[in-house]
Amino acid sequence: MRSPSVTWRGTRGAVSAALLVCAAAGLPVAHAQGAAIYTCEDDKGRRITSDRPIAECVAREQKQLNRDGSLRRTVPPAPTPEERAEQELRDRRAAEARALQADAVRQDRTLLQRYKAPEDHQRARVAALDVARTAMAATDQRLAGLAQERKQYAQEAEFYRGRAQPPKLQQSIEAVETAMAAQRSVAQNQRAELDRINRLYDIELDRLKQLWAGAPPGSLGSITSVRATPAAASSPAAVPAAAPAPARKP
Repeated sequence: MRSPSVTWRGTRGAVSAALLVCAAAGLPVAHAQGAAIYTCEDDKGRRITSDRPIAECVAREQKQLNRDGSLRRTVPPAPTPEERAEQELRDRRAAEARALQADAVRQDRTLLQRYKAPEDHQRARVAALDVARTAMAATDQRLAGLAQERKQYAQEAEFYRGRAQPPKLQQSIEAVETAMAAQRSVAQNQRAELDRINRLYDIELDRLKQLWAGAPPGSLGSITSVRATPAAASSPAAVPAAAPAPARKP
């Protein structure tokens, strides 16, 4: 294929020149007349025609012409790197919005399948809170046991008032205090988990009321993300055990 040719002014002249180029290349006249004709002016003001998009005018507007010289369509300039970056950003945001919408539809349909009436939702709330409160009671019990151990160690330390404590007693006191601090952190996380469960069920109930009233799934936006459970709320095994109490010296 020959390179695009520079022709005289005028769209009819551009088409005629393009047909001549095709004929010179050995293409049948019918094929040439059915081919797309592209024309543009380069940065020097020259008119260029070709049977395909013109590389010299990639950053300029090109016109695609019919065989009679009439305009078929206008080909816009290729986007700049900045324009491509902006378009990619818009595309990403649109994709994220579509994903959020699809997730909202899925969440709403799941809620409607799971809870047919307010009583169903309340039973689920009570069950979830019972689990959290059981864990809190276990933590309180461990804290009470550790506090008793700490009291015993304090009594033992009184025996050495004014003297150096045995290393084993010091280690035991430090171990039980570390264990108590860890359990207090667990208890704090468990209280936060209790609040999170109530917030989640409050959000769900408000949403369900609208869905039960006829709101289409996905029309209420995405549910606020409050589903992450604190890691320490249910991991008492990670708390170090207190060292055994040393035997009291006579």
